[in-house]
Amino acid sequence: MSLFFETLRIQSKKAANLHYHNLRLNRTIAAHFGTDPKIDLADYITTPEDDRLYRCRITYDSRIREVTLTPYTPRRYESIRVLEADIDYPYKSTDRDAIDTLFGMRNSCDDILIVRKGMLTDTSIANIALYDTTAWYTPKHPLLPGTMRAALLDAGILREKILTPDDLRKAAGFALLNAMTGFYQLKDITFRF
Repeated sequence: MSLFFETLRIQSKKAANLHYHNLRLNRTIAAHFGTDPKIDLADYITTPEDDRLYRCRITYDSRIREVTLTPYTPRRYESIRVLEADIDYPYKSTDRDAIDTLFGMRNSCDDILIVRKGMLTDTSIANIALYDTTAWYTPKHPLLPGTMRAALLDAGILREKILTPDDLRKAAGFALLNAMTGFYQLKDITFRF
């Protein structure tokens, strides 16, 4: 069985969205190992003394296996390849072969956006949101329900909706959502279908 992992944003000695990471980690362990561990990731994270942005990766199975902390530099996005694929990735697993294969098909684009059964899902590393001039919507059926997505839904900033490539073509705004970038609205992004 593959290992699972959480990626946390650490900045100014604080882990962002820790509550949502704890929920996902404990649900994943319960689903795969039949235990209710009640792990609190705060017990495993040592925050750096400076205010730089760090990526904290916590790898686990039925228990925490490794914690790494590295300075983080955000990716740049100018273009995204939209690809149809019938894949599943319901848990944040180290087995990303299907996603990595699709990422390899991006050609000269910076990332991919996966369409499953005619519906938009996620990029290779982030949930998405579309703005229709009235509200921000995130796919009702993502590949992986992310922690930033959960926080923004709970805060009422996002709404769930079935989204299609046609919705993407008509959208007035596009954003990536993940633990490291937060809600990151991309301007002047090109989609290649």
